[in-house]
Amino acid sequence: MPRDNQGSILKKIKDQEIKFLRLQFCDIQGQPKNVAIPADQAEKALSQGIYFDGSSIEGFARIEESDMLLKPDPQTYSVLPWRPAISRVARMICDVYTYDDRPYIGDPRYILKRTLEEAKKMGYVFNTGPELEFFLFKTMDGRPTIIPQDSGAYFDLGPNDLAENVRRDIVLTLKEMGFEIEASHHEVAAGQHEIDFKYGDALHTADNVMTYRTVTKTIALQQGLHATFMAKPIFGINGSGMHTHCSLAKAGKNAFYDPGKPRELSDLALHFIGGLLSHVKGITRVANPTINSYKRLVPGYEAPVYISWSVTNRSALIRVPAARGSSTRAEFRSPDPMCNPYLTFACMLAAGLDGIKNKIEPPASTDKNIYEMTPKERKRAKIDTLPGDLVSSMRELARDPILTETLGAHIMENLQRITVLEWDSFRTAVHPWEHDQYLARY
Repeated sequence: MPRDNQGSILKKIKDQEIKFLRLQFCDIQGQPKNVAIPADQAEKALSQGIYFDGSSIEGFARIEESDMLLKPDPQTYSVLPWRPAISRVARMICDVYTYDDRPYIGDPRYILKRTLEEAKKMGYVFNTGPELEFFLFKTMDGRPTIIPQDSGAYFDLGPNDLAENVRRDIVLTLKEMGFEIEASHHEVAAGQHEIDFKYGDALHTADNVMTYRTVTKTIALQQGLHATFMAKPIFGINGSGMHTHCSLAKAGKNAFYDPGKPRELSDLALHFIGGLLSHVKGITRVANPTINSYKRLVPGYEAPVYISWSVTNRSALIRVPAARGSSTRAEFRSPDPMCNPYLTFACMLAAGLDGIKNKIEPPASTDKNIYEMTPKERKRAKIDTLPGDLVSSMRELARDPILTETLGAHIMENLQRITVLEWDSFRTAVHPWEHDQYLARY
């Protein structure tokens, strides 16, 4: 790290009377991890890195190669506002290196950085704007329930929306940590909410997704609630998505905008959309990473399941919002907020770049409500569907050479291993549905 950057962070630590530093990173499943160090170890962390045992982290090193190195990114330095002033704590998000000081191929953040570098060589900056939905549930004896905090609906306000103060505190905390918050509101389902932050380059927004989830859970817990980003916690009501707006910029200008083209979309934008659609079945494995993800991806609950795109149609998988000029973008609607944002954004970008390189034309825009189309109408329109379960999506990912190369052999092997373990656990478990169906009858 350049000494001037190091000196600037060390000065902040001293001036802000920081007592501990949390060095954060994430595992292959998108779970945040961290190690805390006393503030007097900050100079060592910034100049040399801090060793940790990677063999205990999901998808990381094997036991015989367990020594890993955390190198903090000074751009991610932030004080944790909820920690007491008497023992102030700051955090930095880290890149993971091997013991011989090379970027670790199993670090999701490195996978995204490597893909962003490919875009940079082509002259592009990849911007994303994810919209994460979450539920607030009541707790009982300190444990989460699936009882929603309120019975509010879309854009409701108090007293139907009982979470106004919770969202306010989450927003204020995020703002203290450097977020630019654009809106917060009650979502469609009881107990469901959304807080939107400003778009940015994909690495920055992936870091923000990790921070957003941690802050939301922390502030909710302080108020006796459980915040969950589970895709489908309750049957029969809407699940939670992470609709992700994305665009490419070149020389500081939005490369998706062309006022001289139909719909004012550049050829590059159409090719990017074509690439996303052609690789979307494989992307689904990382954008929708659990058994539960596919309980959300079913018709009837506003979740996009049909492989299509449209300028106006919210039933399409990819929607192009009406705004043009610097705000021209595509909204990729299938990811859910359980996903690893680094891997998801990397796969989205790799697919889009493949579309640009090979001039992949998207199919005709679908401008009617796909949910109301019959199976025969969808077949005539050549509208395919996303994989219906985790095993099917893993199979699609494994046969996609662009995505497998993007993720690398290490990530792919571990995604396959996790898929088999999770599917076998789910397949062999006895579920309440089975009790309801069979216990009394047989």
